[in-house]
Amino acid sequence: MVPAVPNRSLIGDAAYIASVIAQIDGPVILVGHSYGGAVITVAGIEDNVRALVYLSAYALEEGESLGELQGRFPDSPLAAGLVYKTFPVDGSDQPGTDVYVDVAKFPGIFAADVDPDLAKVLAVGQRPLAGVAFTEKATAAAWKTKPAWGSVAINDHTINPDVERFGYQRAGMTTIEIESSHLVMLSHPKEVTDLIRTAIAGS
Repeated sequence: MVPAVPNRSLIGDAAYIASVIAQIDGPVILVGHSYGGAVITVAGIEDNVRALVYLSAYALEEGESLGELQGRFPDSPLAAGLVYKTFPVDGSDQPGTDVYVDVAKFPGIFAADVDPDLAKVLAVGQRPLAGVAFTEKATAAAWKTKPAWGSVAINDHTINPDVERFGYQRAGMTTIEIESSHLVMLSHPKEVTDLIRTAIAGS
C-alpha cells in the first residue's frame, strides 16, 4: 500500500498516515523517502508498526522541525532552486505557501542519475509541500522504540547527505550508503528493495 502523503503539514500528514496504519490488520513496515521520513518518524508510533525504513530522508528528534535539523548543516543546491506559490487557507485571511522545485532545475537537483525523459515528467508532475511543514515540530520520534534502517544518497543535491547521516546516527539506525541522487528508489531499486527486505527480516 502506498498512501499519498497530503503534503500540507507535518502533524496533519502524520495523522493521516497513522489513520491508514491503524486500519491495517497486521504488522506494518513504514518506508519514508525525503520529507516522508519526517512523517513516518511521527506516524510510526502506531502499535502495529514493526520497523521504519528511511530513504534519503529526514529523521527528526521529538520536538525538532525540518528547518532546525537542516539548519545544522550547509544548504544543498535545492535551496537555490525553490519556487514559492500561494494558496488559500480555509478560515484564514492569510494565504499559505506551497514550495516547488524549479522545473528546469529539477532533474539536476532531484534526479541526476534517473533517465532524463523520466526526470522531465517528474519535474512537471511534482506535488508541492506546504511551507508550514518545514517549521512544525515532530510530536514523537518512533525510532526511539522501533528498529530503523536508513539509506544515505551520497550524491544527493536535495538533502545534504550529512543531514541524513546525522539523523540516522542519532537514531542508532542500521545504515547503508548508495552512490545515488535523491531519487534512490528509481535509480537503485535493487539496493532499496534489499534494504526493505532486511528490515522485514530484522523485525
